[in-house]
Amino acid sequence: MKKILAAAAIIAAMLPAAAQAEGSLNLICAADVAVCELLKNRFEKDSGIGVNMVRLSSGETYAKIRAEAANPKTDIWWAGTGDPHLQAAQEGLTLEYKSPLLDQLQDWAKRQAEQSGYRTVGVYAGALGWGYNADLLAQKKLKAPGCWADLADPSFKGEIQMANPNSSGTAYTALASLVQIMGEDKAFEYLAKLNANVSQYTKSGSAPVKAAARGETTVGIVFMHDAVTMTAEGFPVKAVAPCEGTGYEIGSMSIVKGARNLDNAKKFYDWALKPEIQSLMKDAKSFQIPSNKNAELPPQAPRFEDIKLIDYDFKKFGEPATRKALLERWDREIGANAN
Repeated sequence: MKKILAAAAIIAAMLPAAAQAEGSLNLICAADVAVCELLKNRFEKDSGIGVNMVRLSSGETYAKIRAEAANPKTDIWWAGTGDPHLQAAQEGLTLEYKSPLLDQLQDWAKRQAEQSGYRTVGVYAGALGWGYNADLLAQKKLKAPGCWADLADPSFKGEIQMANPNSSGTAYTALASLVQIMGEDKAFEYLAKLNANVSQYTKSGSAPVKAAARGETTVGIVFMHDAVTMTAEGFPVKAVAPCEGTGYEIGSMSIVKGARNLDNAKKFYDWALKPEIQSLMKDAKSFQIPSNKNAELPPQAPRFEDIKLIDYDFKKFGEPATRKALLERWDREIGANAN
């Protein structure tokens, strides 16, 4: 027995440090599945920690974390729009944590952390817009849509997809952006006109432009980087920044309060903020703007300086009361009348 134990000790000493690491991590990833898999595999390789990863949309993740507050099943929530992360922070569902890498981050990422009492942090940013299938547009003799107003034109009847803002952070960002651009009542008047042109409200925020890429619809309202991803994959998709102005997301990361694997969650948190890790996103054809100033910015990434951005009020539209009221009105006036 002593010989066996001694042999086991020698073998363990010869293994790489990462392979000797113990424990696991329960991760919810609210980004595209290709990015989620890349992060999962790389973190397991770098740390030796086993990752149990689930891919959910932002709205679904918030609902799950809220439902499990008394007995959390998740350790860390990576990605997805910042509004539900801020809402979770306000409701005390996430944990305060200041990463030692905080000083390396862009100002917008630091503000996200400050506004949440350091219960969330920005990991990437991306502007809202849409992508259209240029081949379909030409076949149907439609005018290229450059403004929000264009999408409400009757010529686009049945030609548009967007996500449901109850499940999708992308669609909630669109809803909140339009309210800030037009005022709430005018925004809902616009959404009622747009509704006549929407063939489907999807669960996932990126699904509409994937459908456009496949030729199943002409226009998908999405974050612009999701449209760029389709272009990078060889589809005839053109990304558009609306002429009237648009909102943007700060994709965020939060540690769940009561995390069972807290130390590993903090390890992942710090690891995900490293510039070399954020520079990997382009390998999964993900073209957001990374939050670490030292990370490599993909050349295809839509630049904020080229887009008419609104001064998006993340604090107000991340508040539970504001979000609840807007979603209830959307359900009542738009969702109930969906095609």
